Amino acid sequence: MRENEFLSWIASRSRFDAAKVPVGPGDDMAVVAFGGERLLTAVDQALDGVHFDLANHGPRAAGRKAMARNLSDVAAMAALPVGAVASVALPKGMSQADAQEIYLGLRDVGDEFSCPLVGGDVSMWDQRLAISVTIFARPAGVTSGIDPVLRSGARAGNAIFVTGALGGAWRTGRHLTFQPRVREAIVLAMRYKLRAMIDVSDGLAMDLHRLCRASGVGADILAAAVPVHPDAVAGRNIAPLEAALGDGEDYELLFTVPRGQAKRLEGDDKIPLPVTRIGTITKNPDVVLIQPGGSRQPLPETGWEHKG
Repeated sequence: MRENEFLSWIASRSRFDAAKVPVGPGDDMAVVAFGGERLLTAVDQALDGVHFDLANHGPRAAGRKAMARNLSDVAAMAALPVGAVASVALPKGMSQADAQEIYLGLRDVGDEFSCPLVGGDVSMWDQRLAISVTIFARPAGVTSGIDPVLRSGARAGNAIFVTGALGGAWRTGRHLTFQPRVREAIVLAMRYKLRAMIDVSDGLAMDLHRLCRASGVGADILAAAVPVHPDAVAGRNIAPLEAALGDGEDYELLFTVPRGQAKRLEGDDKIPLPVTRIGTITKNPDVVLIQPGGSRQPLPETGWEHKG
């Protein structure tokens, strides 16, 4: 079983009344309409041995990451968090003090982004710690005129940007301490026409392919333009670009804007973090990596994918 294939299978069999469910499976969050309002929702798991190492990282860091992963999905839609519920399966024998630390970790980052933990469920079992968080958000447009930004809005000619720098997050603990780009996404959406957006959780290459598939487009990516984090190659025998494209766990934003806005965005000192133009959306559905000498090669869909 491959995660991407399974998710595609689910999406192909999902049928909704578009008036009630404007956005279903296949984006960072679903959108449900009722009473003239729109509610955005998403769910993510954080598993010991997959997303964190409880013995080394501790329960508070595990709780924080579980909430932060969901907040990153809110950022990918340029939305505002409203609240969350959590379901936690505790390993038998875990102390109450450690269980409390999980709760405090969830609260740490949730409170920072005005996302209260409003409910949940706790159980115990003879397996490793598992935390599942369901988050709720609303369109930022309630106050600023911003609609949720989908993966499916990219068009040929759009400029492709990414926030921050990529690679090596899991090596230095950044995958536990990252800041969800909720505020930055709102600023970007207020100042520019974001056509499509996704958070970079499974690797730039894989998440770029997801965005392109959702939009029915391709991309030309400039190898020399991809921003590489210093953590990506320190102490590793790996090419910097390979690490930036495939490591994942960066939780930065990958987005597109109309070509005419690209130059202004590149020089905009009002954006609260670095943004880098890395390429252009193409009508041709191929995703291509362009080397400094001009040679073109297919960009493989590398990155993290659950397989069984």
